[in-house]
Amino acid sequence: MSTDLAVNPRGIAVTANAAKRILSVMASEAPGAMLRVSVAGGGCSGFQYIFDIDREKAPDDLVIERDGARVLIDETSLDLLEGCTIDFVDDLIGQSFRITNPNATSSCGCGTSFAV
Repeated sequence: MSTDLAVNPRGIAVTANAAKRILSVMASEAPGAMLRVSVAGGGCSGFQYIFDIDREKAPDDLVIERDGARVLIDETSLDLLEGCTIDFVDDLIGQSFRITNPNATSSCGCGTSFAV
């Protein structure tokens, strides 16, 4: 695997670009703030990615750290996110966090919802 990724035992990776952006966003938040990534039912493909800021880790959260940035993932979302890569991209359609998910059988054009 590339040295550009921080990977945990569940195979979820955070890229250096994502970590840099997370740190930038958290700089305007209260100390200890973390990015929470979760999956909820909905969106145009059945499931959607949710990005929130959280100040507290739940007992069952997986914490991924990369270059000082911390990402929380709840136990319910772990199975749907296993093996994914969380990245931050700046391209012609704008800036956004992007998840590459090997569990998704299809996704919508905007990249925020998927089906399994």
